[in-house]
Amino acid sequence: MPQNPISRGAPPQRPPIWRQPDGKPVACVDKIKVLEQNFGEIESLCQEALEDALLIGCDEAQVRAALHDLIESLTNPYRQPERA
Repeated sequence: MPQNPISRGAPPQRPPIWRQPDGKPVACVDKIKVLEQNFGEIESLCQEALEDALLIGCDEAQVRAALHDLIESLTNPYRQPERA
């Protein structure tokens, strides 16, 4: 059975070495496992969204820009208020 030509892209992105705010690597195996699972799910969902957009005739550059903008718009609900 022939593969979908759009789905034959690059292999999945390798997650980075997750780091704490002080630059030290996250050492807890369970925490790393959660981060890598989340990373994989996001990658799959973004790939699916890109493929759907291309199949319905959207401009690839615009879709990629929109995905970048989406990531940039995420908020950190745990950010500490800055001290004056």
